[in-house]
Amino acid sequence: MMINLANKLLSNVTLRNTFVSLRHLSTSKDSDQKNLGEDKTIVSNETKVKANNLESKKEETEIETKLKDDDNKYYTRASTTLSTGGLRLQWNHAENILMSMFGADFLRDAKRNLSILDGEPPDVSFTPQGFLTLATEEQAEKMIENHKIQIELGALVELYTAERIKQKFPHINTNGIVLGSYGVQNEGWFDPWALLLSTKAKANSLGAEFVHADVIDFNFRRQNGNLDEMDEIRDTCNYVIVREPDGSVKQIEFAFGVICCGPDSGFIAEKLGYGHRGGVRSIPFPVEARKRYVYTLNSKDGPGLDFPFLIDPSGVYCRREGLGGNFLCGRSPMPEDEPDGSNLDVDYNYFESAIRPHLVKRVPSFESAKVRGGWSGFYDHCRHDQNPIIGYDPYYQNLIWATGFGGRGLQMGPAIGRAVMEMIIYGNYKTIDLSRYSWNRIIQNRALSQELIT
Repeated sequence: MMINLANKLLSNVTLRNTFVSLRHLSTSKDSDQKNLGEDKTIVSNETKVKANNLESKKEETEIETKLKDDDNKYYTRASTTLSTGGLRLQWNHAENILMSMFGADFLRDAKRNLSILDGEPPDVSFTPQGFLTLATEEQAEKMIENHKIQIELGALVELYTAERIKQKFPHINTNGIVLGSYGVQNEGWFDPWALLLSTKAKANSLGAEFVHADVIDFNFRRQNGNLDEMDEIRDTCNYVIVREPDGSVKQIEFAFGVICCGPDSGFIAEKLGYGHRGGVRSIPFPVEARKRYVYTLNSKDGPGLDFPFLIDPSGVYCRREGLGGNFLCGRSPMPEDEPDGSNLDVDYNYFESAIRPHLVKRVPSFESAKVRGGWSGFYDHCRHDQNPIIGYDPYYQNLIWATGFGGRGLQMGPAIGRAVMEMIIYGNYKTIDLSRYSWNRIIQNRALSQELIT
């Protein structure tokens, strides 16, 4: 059996043969998720009709409609649906570059990868457009080092001088800029909501059953003869306790657990004893939620269709949204400006004080841009070194972690899923070696170099 815990809601339960897969965690502390709806399960009977019988196109359409209705209720706070959907190859870790390259291949071929029998071909609206990362004189040397790693791995990324940037993107003011890194291929953005629905529909067609419930706790057992690092009988974790929307509590048994809860990973870690039990479990779990704002702008005088996904040296980012003069922008705050993470309220003063001045300086045609709205979402921030934690749990021998991606988990999701599959089936990585992101560095208090997170 396999248990997969992810994001804000608990779902994706495969109740056949020896596999149980739970996805999308809603912790019991989420007061605004208490009224999750009337249905006790999302797709149990419908999925069986769709996955096993496939009796008619009408039945499949009804199932897909049911899924979309439920998703509207259950994913309003999920990091996936609140993402800007960016995909870039410009990283300094080889692992991140390779994972993003695989993600690009997966998305470009989404119609085949996520298609279902007799269903409409999925469209994740992948928009190919390069990221343009700008560097000052102080940042240029590091950009050149990163570029060497990227092209050695096969990424099509070019370095532009300030003059070349101005020539290719005349809207951009290059004062103070000495270098730019531009993704020529396999960069852009996509529709996170469409990817979520298509992935769920594909899982449905393969027999997955989705159940929504709140994770309450885990039920531990002692395994005689199996000692931990303190020579005490080791706790084993094969049962998760959940509360369903009707208030009923059930216990689900599993053999393997994949914990990919994003910003809610800390809740699961606490329930597993991290931060308050002995031995290796005395280590506080380093992944926490960090709120980030996304603002929507409209500018009649703004850049055109050739405008890249711009990343300014200040950390401000901006990209176009559609064809009507709309743009998305944001910025990760300085540590002293971290917003209150207890809600999803949007602070529009932050845009005026921390984003607009940098944005207008870099793209003067945004001077008259109007803020049309905004939203906020959560990053799963690893305060240890801003890098993910992937691999087997250091205490529980049947749990695998995949969290702490700091906002880049969605674009790397296909590669992460493949890596976790390899760990479960083969016991090690077969394609991309992600060993550097294991728990070892947390236990040994070693930090990896940080990636640029916007």
